[in-house]
Amino acid sequence: MLQTPRRARQVAALSLVFGAVLLAGAATGAWGDPNDPPRRSSADLAPASAGLPADPSGKALSEQQAEHLLAAGGDRWGAYYSAQEYAEFSQGLDGRYPGVGLSVGRGEDGVTEVSQVTPAGPAAQAGIAPGDRLLRIGKDQADRLPVTEVVARLRGQGDERRAGSEVTLAVRRGDGEVRELRLKRVLLDSRQVTAEHLDRGVLRITVRAFTSGVADQVRAALRAPHTGVVLDLRGNSGGLVDEAVGTAGSLLDGGPVGSYQERGGTRELTAPPGGDGRTPLVVLVDGGTMSAAELLAGALQDRSRAVVVGSRTFGKGTVQQPSRLADGAVLEMTVGRYHTPSGRSLDGTGLTPDVPAAAGEDTDALALRVLAGLGTRS
Repeated sequence: MLQTPRRARQVAALSLVFGAVLLAGAATGAWGDPNDPPRRSSADLAPASAGLPADPSGKALSEQQAEHLLAAGGDRWGAYYSAQEYAEFSQGLDGRYPGVGLSVGRGEDGVTEVSQVTPAGPAAQAGIAPGDRLLRIGKDQADRLPVTEVVARLRGQGDERRAGSEVTLAVRRGDGEVRELRLKRVLLDSRQVTAEHLDRGVLRITVRAFTSGVADQVRAALRAPHTGVVLDLRGNSGGLVDEAVGTAGSLLDGGPVGSYQERGGTRELTAPPGGDGRTPLVVLVDGGTMSAAELLAGALQDRSRAVVVGSRTFGKGTVQQPSRLADGAVLEMTVGRYHTPSGRSLDGTGLTPDVPAAAGEDTDALALRVLAGLGTRS
């Protein structure tokens, strides 16, 4: 299936709310179709105060004009949204989205497999389980679609992008049985933070994306007794910059987190004082760690607050500014780059871990070994 430039941007942008879907394959470096559009991260959006700035021209743009404008400027990460599309995109940033409770990943062999199933969601109720292979969406073979297109179709397109709409799937179980299923989409709550205790009182906090409320969830998780922390940002597709800075505030006793350009000036990102700046901390990253997640990891690395473990991150370090057009549509255009506290730009290069993980190495075990070397708080 060929995608128009606008379709490619839209698929990538709307796929944001399925960060875990896209990045299940990215964690092993398997990004699916090499012609997939850029993996769009919500962390591209600068923090906003009240509402969106209006386009100074005061004019409406057609989809074709918007595409021409983005293409002419070579803006790889820019995007155009209708008013309805932007409302739905914003809903995803609030941690809610329509779907069937199904996450997929694409392995190096090109097979599209179910990686996660939301408990009590439509997919779980239909008996779909992790490890099942997704064969078809509608009449199209899943393996022949870019992974971003798979995600967009699970979420819904046009009038389908709502609770109550239906999607038809063909799924193969491990025993070879193929089932045709018709599932209704529901409005799902995306919990992006999970916490669990590992050996010797170590607390692992996994953050999948920085949607609204994540900083508070991390802060709450840190209240549990612990002697050390592993912050797992593998496969984190980015998120709202304010949430990443708020998360930094729980792990730093104030100070710089980074900066980005805004309307010709520089905006400094600063963590509030009072965070835990002493408990031993390891941050896990990989090729699916993007944008705001890279900024957070880079800040903790620059500030010598954490040891970063894993593999080189994605390298998405630009910021987009959304502007409201006269007809209610929104045009996002790249306005600058993020920089870590030491002034590094990660765009195109990514973040290099302090302790690289060898191919096939158990990164979780490596993180615990590094944390043990740092000592633990009694």
